[in-house]
Amino acid sequence: MTYSVTGKSMQISPDTQLPSLPEITLRALEACQHEDSYRQISQIIATDTALVARVLALANSSLYGRPGEIRSVEHALLRLGTDRIRTLILTAALRQLLFDLGADQWQQLRDFWRHSLTTALTAKALATLTRYPSADEAFMIGMVHNIGELIALKMAPGDSQQEKLNSQSEIGAQFALSWGLGPMAADAMRYQQASPASIRDAAHLVKLINLSTRLAQADAAGISAAGTVFGISDDLTREICLRINNEVATLAASLGVTLADEYDGHAASRVLHQTVIRQAMAEQSLSCAGNHETIPLMLASTVSNLTLLTGCPALFFTARPESLKLVSTSQGDCPDMAVSATPALSALTRCHRDSVIVYSDPDDLSILDQQVLRLLRSTTMMALPVLFEEQCYGVFLLGTDSADDAAVETLARMFSQRLTRLIADSVAAGTGTEDLTQALLEEGIRRQIHEISNPLTIIRQYIYQLRGKLDDSQVHEELDIIRDELERAGNLLLQMGEAHEHEREGVSHAILNDELRALNELFEDTLFGDRKVTSRLSLSSGSTELKATRAPVRQVVINLIRNAVESMTTGGSIALTTTAPVFQNGGKWVELLVEDTGPGLPKDVQDRLFLPVTSGKGAGHSGLGLSIVKQLIDDMEGIIGCHSGEKGTRFRILLPAASDQNDEE
Repeated sequence: MTYSVTGKSMQISPDTQLPSLPEITLRALEACQHEDSYRQISQIIATDTALVARVLALANSSLYGRPGEIRSVEHALLRLGTDRIRTLILTAALRQLLFDLGADQWQQLRDFWRHSLTTALTAKALATLTRYPSADEAFMIGMVHNIGELIALKMAPGDSQQEKLNSQSEIGAQFALSWGLGPMAADAMRYQQASPASIRDAAHLVKLINLSTRLAQADAAGISAAGTVFGISDDLTREICLRINNEVATLAASLGVTLADEYDGHAASRVLHQTVIRQAMAEQSLSCAGNHETIPLMLASTVSNLTLLTGCPALFFTARPESLKLVSTSQGDCPDMAVSATPALSALTRCHRDSVIVYSDPDDLSILDQQVLRLLRSTTMMALPVLFEEQCYGVFLLGTDSADDAAVETLARMFSQRLTRLIADSVAAGTGTEDLTQALLEEGIRRQIHEISNPLTIIRQYIYQLRGKLDDSQVHEELDIIRDELERAGNLLLQMGEAHEHEREGVSHAILNDELRALNELFEDTLFGDRKVTSRLSLSSGSTELKATRAPVRQVVINLIRNAVESMTTGGSIALTTTAPVFQNGGKWVELLVEDTGPGLPKDVQDRLFLPVTSGKGAGHSGLGLSIVKQLIDDMEGIIGCHSGEKGTRFRILLPAASDQNDEE
């Protein structure tokens, strides 16, 4: 990128390395490590100018899609996708280690962050108040409006630094153009310091950014400018500023950023440094772990890697259908040892059953615990599951020292997450086989799935009929359990068959209307009739082809419909409506509405919507189903909203349309 200052041309890369507050980068990195949702990670990114600049540069690069105007940070993140966002965060964390700021620079960086975030939030509030069509765009421009100051901040004092400060508005305008934000965004950057009187007839976005930068200074001139630019009263302007200041303080506290007068980022930088080193250690420890024919062999080979990483002796038990078998150890010869997965009395079996990290209890050791501890030559241990797509492939056992449990667990979690990615890569690599024997086997599996599905459907029908003939509530509950499990098995078989069919036909995208027709027909036979529930389809005539594959789309719809049906204990109706195309936040979407006439979600469920909660079936229950729905939609980079009241519940879902990348923007 080239811009001119007083007759001289200067070069600045659109992807130039810029400093972030270490607390923000650390929080984003931790969110990735903890497998937080796409939404949670993107909300952190959106609060930092350097991270937003990196996102905009990548989203409009030739590596990640055809350049075009982006109207929000969210739109840019959707274009990159979840995996690329995680890579971006790790890269940003590594970059932060290159910056060695002095005490004055740390203070300036914190003040810069507060001003940028205040400007962005103010711009969003004013955009809503003055009916600007994209409040998110105003927020985005507010976050990066003074990027020239950030470039100057990392420079040594002198003529070059002052030159950047003097021309920061023009630098911002050139960045806006290089990121593909369009001429109006560039003008908003260019005229951010113009006088209020001179911009009264300027474009809406120009006035929003100009006024927001003034109000972020919290002085009387800004209050007066609000009346000049938009005719907003002084009292309302003060109220907006007070609300924004409170919001900034809340965000700063949640991210661990102190707004006190004295600020020094060295302590947070040290923590970030340690976290990045641990992440790099976990990555390096498994750099050669993927060269094995099967996943169990790959996992077994990594026991020594885990010991090198944590400094703790380790064992690995591979998971079989009903047992766990010791297959690898870092403590010499591996004895022949296989144990039943049930009952779950030991740390090993509880870890396998619950798919969570489990520590041994010195005061309550089972016989198996004692055996394993002797093999580890340790007095305490930690059991670590290896999970992929809700399947436990095995359990690592680490002999730990209770004084270092937290540090060991952090490293072990990173190790496990890296293993999960290796498993995903191994599974993906295995799907392209053209071996004739394997192809014949898959064809046989498809036929068997079809044959098994037929008797399952007949059994479900008989259970429904039997339930209606019996008056015993306990028997009803037991039959419901059998029915639910049969239905789950049938859905799993259906998804397996579709996966094979996709591989054979090369189909990758789901067509939402087709999925809804198929599921509605399935539920009319198995779910609706038994509970006196009717359904209505209202499907768009436009294309409903999605970027997503069929399995997650079906799981989302199945979970929402099951929740709705089970909430309507005395009968009711469900409406499934699609609309396409829908244009929102600069993207092209397919909309799905799932509406029921049930009693609505209980308030305690609404307060924790999309979080795992205890199921309350029969009273508009949510349970784990909605948390799964939210995660699936996040993975598909979609959006979900909910409205619930006494007359029913409505879920609105936006899923990226398959043709979005190819459309003219």
